[in-house]
Amino acid sequence: MRFLSLFFLCLFGLSLFHSKLQPLAAAEPPVAEPLFDWQALPDLPDALGVAGPFAGVHNDALIVAGGANFPQPVWERVKVWHDVIHVLVRQNDQWVWKDGGKLDKPMAYGATVSTPLGVLCMGGNNGEQTFDDVFLLHWDADQQTLQTTAFPKLPRPCAYGAATLVGDTVYLAGGQYGQTLDTAMENFWSLDLSQLEDAEKFGWRQRDACPGDLRAFNITVAQHNGYEDCVYVISGRRQDGEQIEFLQDSWEFTPSTNTWRRRADVPRCVMAGTGIDIGQSHIAILGGADGSLFSQSDELRDEHPGFPKEALMYHTITNTWSSGGAMPANHVTTTAVKWDDAIIIPSGEVRPRVRSANIWSVQPIAPERSFGTLNYAVLFGYLLGMLGVGFYFVNKNKDTDDYFRGGKQIPWWAAACSIFATMLSSLTFTGLPSKAFAQDWVYAIGNMMIPVVAVVVVRVALPFYRRIDATSAYEYLEKRFHRGVRVFGSASFTVFHIFRMAIVMSLTGLAIAVATPLTPTQSVLLMGVLSVLYCTMGGIEAVIWTDTLQTVVLLGGALLAIVLLVSGTDGGAAGFWETAKSSDKFRLVNLHWDANQAQLAFWVVVVGAIGQNLSSYTADQAVVQRYMTTKDEQQAARSILGGGLLAIPATLLFFGIGTALFAFYHSHPEKLDPTITTDQIFPLFIAREMPIGLAGLIVAGIFAAAQSTVSTSMNSTATAIVTDFLRPWNLLNSERAYLNVARLCTLVVGVLGTLLALLFVDPDIKSLFDAFIKVIGLFMGVLGGLFLLGALTVRANAAGAMTGAVVGAATMLYLWLFTSINGYLYTTCGIVTCVAVGYLASLAFPRPQQDLSGLTIHKTAAS
Repeated sequence: MRFLSLFFLCLFGLSLFHSKLQPLAAAEPPVAEPLFDWQALPDLPDALGVAGPFAGVHNDALIVAGGANFPQPVWERVKVWHDVIHVLVRQNDQWVWKDGGKLDKPMAYGATVSTPLGVLCMGGNNGEQTFDDVFLLHWDADQQTLQTTAFPKLPRPCAYGAATLVGDTVYLAGGQYGQTLDTAMENFWSLDLSQLEDAEKFGWRQRDACPGDLRAFNITVAQHNGYEDCVYVISGRRQDGEQIEFLQDSWEFTPSTNTWRRRADVPRCVMAGTGIDIGQSHIAILGGADGSLFSQSDELRDEHPGFPKEALMYHTITNTWSSGGAMPANHVTTTAVKWDDAIIIPSGEVRPRVRSANIWSVQPIAPERSFGTLNYAVLFGYLLGMLGVGFYFVNKNKDTDDYFRGGKQIPWWAAACSIFATMLSSLTFTGLPSKAFAQDWVYAIGNMMIPVVAVVVVRVALPFYRRIDATSAYEYLEKRFHRGVRVFGSASFTVFHIFRMAIVMSLTGLAIAVATPLTPTQSVLLMGVLSVLYCTMGGIEAVIWTDTLQTVVLLGGALLAIVLLVSGTDGGAAGFWETAKSSDKFRLVNLHWDANQAQLAFWVVVVGAIGQNLSSYTADQAVVQRYMTTKDEQQAARSILGGGLLAIPATLLFFGIGTALFAFYHSHPEKLDPTITTDQIFPLFIAREMPIGLAGLIVAGIFAAAQSTVSTSMNSTATAIVTDFLRPWNLLNSERAYLNVARLCTLVVGVLGTLLALLFVDPDIKSLFDAFIKVIGLFMGVLGGLFLLGALTVRANAAGAMTGAVVGAATMLYLWLFTSINGYLYTTCGIVTCVAVGYLASLAFPRPQQDLSGLTIHKTAAS
């Protein structure tokens, strides 16, 4: 172990030395790269192109309907409105335009939204009137025909507005009710498509209008703001008397609270532009007129240069605008739509009176990622060190007590580090910073509940487990209730931890894919294979000592990261503090009673965190096993309290990293990558901004945290299988045989978890932390409920306990599938349901007949 410590210190020193040798190389700004790849699709069949068409995608077909243009010569002819519908499909790897029929009248400049039902077309006009018509264009891919369905009309005629979709609800903002701009409106309407089958409820609803000016030719886009999906109304123009105003303001509407707030102004007016959401928190403006030559259009005519050919990017979390790079074209008065992985910009106006028949396919470019030789040396040096730990302990395991409990000779401080590493996994390293980056410090209160719960566990749970000298936490359930309850608890734990391994590895793999050239699949395999090797060989001692080393790497890497982040923020520490404070990033408490609101209520955090941590410390074999590896109860108590106290500096560090990430990217929004998820923001900083060598160390920290969780799950699950399923039935005839089976179980569990992880890689998850919290709640609520039911009551019996467990599990499933209650409350809901139902059900059965001395808080061993 002393050699390994020196080895890691050398790696650390080498990375620091190398970073000091190359400060200029690390500080050089990266070479500018294009953000989008523009490719031309077949031109619209109308060679002149059209402005203001209804455009959308349905059933893998691009629909372009109606529109208006000027016949040539454009400055000598009047505008013509069209009713033709064109449909672009792919046949045998070829693009083919199909005849989609006609609209019921020539029209253009309405709002359009692509929905699962079809392309919803709203309002519009012709040369004489503005319409309130709403209809759905549905492409039948089998019949190659287009169908039209009438929908409820708008509250009033509207043209030159824009719409978007949030969930099942369409929102339409802005527009004008007449032919001239002085008829602009402050309208904001919504239509809930989920009520389609209810004729009485299905209709447009007037919502609170945007507090800004009346406007038309605005952009309306839906995007996630770190808490939930919101509606953004951007730019536009209006007329006040003879004066035309070109607007640059931006507004955000939050559907859950029905509130608006002002956001950062656009760098220039982008009226009539094309805007669309990119990734999880960016809005791309891929077209728009700035109004700079508006009054000179007639004089310039064919000499007009067109509209600015620069894309703009808005980041909803940092509330910042940046350049999106040069564009080959700027189409206004059209609708940008998503088609598979591409953004389609169909036709539109490229300068006054001039349309374009071009159809553009635009895709965000994911930048190439390099990692560097020294970074790889640091990373793989760490990984080899983990294998070395496994080899070191391989011959020290003489029996299953050594393999599962380390012969009860583990120092309390090492067990404390292992408990800490088990409770705060790799999702801490990526999930917590991303949560603080996107939101605030509200979740930090939850981590501060860990020391509180640790004190309770030392007083209540620890004595029970030490009295029965438990190898498996579920031995208690057999002594208190019945073997069947023990089997149920152990089986639930086993399933939970196999899934937990898979989720941790898959989500960590997604994060590492941003920081290194490794794909998520390669990262998962690397984590899984190495964890299987050292955990299978070394048993619990290998796990605990690697956890201890991983704790040092984890916290040390986090400390280095926060220093670099703050120093890289404009204004340094003062700039960091001012930016975070002015954006309310240090908020700790939300005082409301809504359990479903995205901005988590204080009571939800406290109640949810107590339930989660109480379940983990009392009923999670992975945690209980660690404080059973110490030599006596006093040492075990120190390990529990030590692990709990470590959560305090870790919480400050990881939430601090998230806030520092916010301040850094608020200062440098151009450095954000729209192709990544919010959970990949810290790995993005590691990859792009950290000095060579240190990046390898931090990535090693992410691996460390993931492997800590994975190896813990493997060993504790193998412990449960051998102790709860094999030993009670005396299936093997020697201690050596049990030890060999323990290693085999560790191997099998590790392989299963790794294979599941490969299936679970999902880049669409909005928050690793939220996803992980839900999984914990689905399983641990019932296990924690069973322990508390047994410990707090003498009347509860086996039949009641099983009834409570089944009802608790059903409740968890119901909450997950059919309610919007925050996942943070799942565990507590499971505990309360299991205890309440279990106790009431026990009253229908006889009192327990076994001796309960030492098994409840009411009957201690002394009594």
